[in-house]
Amino acid sequence: MAKKDPIRVCEEASRHVYLRAGARDPMPSTAETACFEAGIKFGSLYHQFAGTPVSPSSADSLATAMEDAIENQPHCESVEVDVLVDDLASELAESTADYAELTGRFIEVEMLVEYEGTRVRTRMEMEDDYPMMRLVSVED
Repeated sequence: MAKKDPIRVCEEASRHVYLRAGARDPMPSTAETACFEAGIKFGSLYHQFAGTPVSPSSADSLATAMEDAIENQPHCESVEVDVLVDDLASELAESTADYAELTGRFIEVEMLVEYEGTRVRTRMEMEDDYPMMRLVSVED
């Protein structure tokens, strides 16, 4: 007799009890999982690269590195990072340094995640001085 995975047994038992009680299935839907995956990608993109030294001359290579790094993750179809070079140059014009630290103020990001046939489009851009990450669409 094959040994059963105890976690799988618990998940199946929990699902059975919830469904018998008329409750919603406790497991996330495919769309919810796809949205979760998009959030994971945004979290790693932002927190992995925040603070990276960036200048107008290194902006393109940094954007490419960010895109390539996140596209390596499961379920990530595409990432487009736009380093706002004009905003960066304005910041540097008021500084004695030749570079700035990367923050959400200097990037806009679009991402496409696909999980089991559900496609999630996301975007990050500044809103009220905050790098807002949001869902643009969820398509089954």
